[in-house]
Amino acid sequence: MSETAPRPRRTALPYLLVLPAVVALGFALGYPLVRQVVLSFQEFGLAQQFGRPPEWVGLANYRELVTDAYLWRVALRSLVFCLVNAAVTMVLGVGLALLMRHMSKGIRVAVQSALLLAWAMPVVATLTVWQWLFDTQYGVVNWLLTHAGRDYEGHSWLLQPLSFFFVATVIVVWMSVPFVAFTVYAALTQVPEDLVEAAEIDGAGPFQRLRNVVLPSIRGVLLVVGLLQVIWDLRVFTQIYVLQQAGGSTHDTNLLGTYIYRLGIGGGKFGMAAAVAIFMLVLTVVLTGPYVRAMLRQED
Repeated sequence: MSETAPRPRRTALPYLLVLPAVVALGFALGYPLVRQVVLSFQEFGLAQQFGRPPEWVGLANYRELVTDAYLWRVALRSLVFCLVNAAVTMVLGVGLALLMRHMSKGIRVAVQSALLLAWAMPVVATLTVWQWLFDTQYGVVNWLLTHAGRDYEGHSWLLQPLSFFFVATVIVVWMSVPFVAFTVYAALTQVPEDLVEAAEIDGAGPFQRLRNVVLPSIRGVLLVVGLLQVIWDLRVFTQIYVLQQAGGSTHDTNLLGTYIYRLGIGGGKFGMAAAVAIFMLVLTVVLTGPYVRAMLRQED
């Protein structure tokens, strides 16, 4: 008669050890969220900053939000910008990770060092360099295009919304690709070589091995990285704000992040800004929902 292994005795110690961190996160994340929700139901402007009690207006901010045509244009603009940037970042990051897997050690270390330096640069310093590259009078990009036979002398990249968002996309993608490349490359190093070799022996070509063996093996990592990219690209602020200050048209280039900032800090409409922030949170949940469901299926 075989003996069954004794079941491990449950203890409350692990939960007690985690409890302080959970409480700290609850206060650090929960209070700002609750305060934001309450603020979205109030009329809170400059007078309230100087001591006047806020006026409870209920759903008035949300009714104004729903009927604001400009907000919906900003939301659509933010959505397109987010999806385009996330897609381009993922394609370039995964492609670079796949290339690093086949590089020699010396070249791979050099590429990884360059990526690490690009990733570690402060955002403001990075934006200063990119502003100089796309500068109207002294920009390297205009100089190269002009000497290549194109009429780009004195061209302003930030004046028109389309070229403004092209520059913003270049900057955002350039700053995001190293994270994707490093993360995906780390996942690729864990793919069993015997699976790839078995597929090659069975006659699978490079593209078939990539699609049917390599990518399914790192699907969980790709989902997490894609989820983070969607969240980060939807709430992008610094790059857009700095480019607007450098000469971009604020009205035609606002995204949700800069629109909330200009409503609150710039216009003193903190209640309305809080309502737009809640709208942005709901939009983020809707966008990331499919990723979360796919991750849960992956866990199962």
